[in-house]
Amino acid sequence: MRRRTILAAPLAAAFSSLVVPPASAATGPRIRGGDISFTLQEEAIGKVYRDGGTTAPIERILTGRGANYVRLRVWTAPPSGYSTLSSALTLGRRAQQAGMRILLNPHYADFWADPGKQPTPAAWAGQNLSTLATTVRNYTRDVVAAFARQGTPVSMVQVGNEITSGMLFPLGEIYRSDGEHWAEFTTLLKAGIAGAREAGAPSIMVHVDRGGDNGGARYFYDHVLAQGVQFDVIGLSYYPFWHGALSALRGNLNDLSNRYRKDLVVVETSYPWTLNNGDSLGNFITTPSQLPDGARFPATQAGQAAFFEEIRNVLAAVPGGRGAGFFDWEPGWLPGVGWAPGEGNPNDNLTMFDWSGNALPSLRAFRAGA
Repeated sequence: MRRRTILAAPLAAAFSSLVVPPASAATGPRIRGGDISFTLQEEAIGKVYRDGGTTAPIERILTGRGANYVRLRVWTAPPSGYSTLSSALTLGRRAQQAGMRILLNPHYADFWADPGKQPTPAAWAGQNLSTLATTVRNYTRDVVAAFARQGTPVSMVQVGNEITSGMLFPLGEIYRSDGEHWAEFTTLLKAGIAGAREAGAPSIMVHVDRGGDNGGARYFYDHVLAQGVQFDVIGLSYYPFWHGALSALRGNLNDLSNRYRKDLVVVETSYPWTLNNGDSLGNFITTPSQLPDGARFPATQAGQAAFFEEIRNVLAAVPGGRGAGFFDWEPGWLPGVGWAPGEGNPNDNLTMFDWSGNALPSLRAFRAGA
């Protein structure tokens, strides 16, 4: 998330048992997870998580509530303490021990990448398109293989993060002053997918931030598919305060399902449980007017829980059973860990734990049952 400018044959067997089973009307969304990439930083400053008064690691609380996936980001050379391959491997071990699958999200950037910025890692700067594609392919293969080597093979790889306008700027930027550059962008996207496949990844996601924008989503995926990109899952960010009412999400998912016949995952979403602020940095969401369905889902603990119940309902109604699931974005990102060193947390009212680490009612959305 972070809004922001205003993831070889010898390994294939290790992955084969990790593909999520088909959906069942009695089990709810078959993918139910959260991005917990800030966890080690939270623990390093002494934060703990509780559910019903019992203290446990966040991944244990999530799986105890029915979650079956974690999403883990990897930056290439972030500031000290932030999401590296090493930290993602640590969290991957913990997630697997808790009984969860892994969605791996390499950003192909040293730090935050999102629709407004997709900076090429400093170590890769100056490479031409062909060389950069080889770098991306090898890097992706090596990162995915690292999880398999430690006995925690990933179940899905998300190649890039919110790549609506491209990746690895400037070479992979789609929209430039001289027109649209889909061929260059998809050369890099295909390279990441090839690297993930070579390392045995069983499922590939391509992710944009168009959860409430059907026209924008169609424009992107039509062009990507026209360039011959082969992938398995459409991933969408959906934050109602940026992407519109739940009716827009519903219409978009239904159309994309019928149009592309691919599984759909709301791979980033969140909702406020309060309009108060937990630290000195202003939050993204501060007023009821920012919530398009605020009358139904106010910024309260009960309103947040109701919002996630409606997300489940929207997914259940997607044609063909292709509403595969959802990920909450950083349910445990509590005040004290900044979006960058020395900064605060603009999302601290969007968590699924209060500021003392106590579970909120919205965690019920992770249940397996209907």
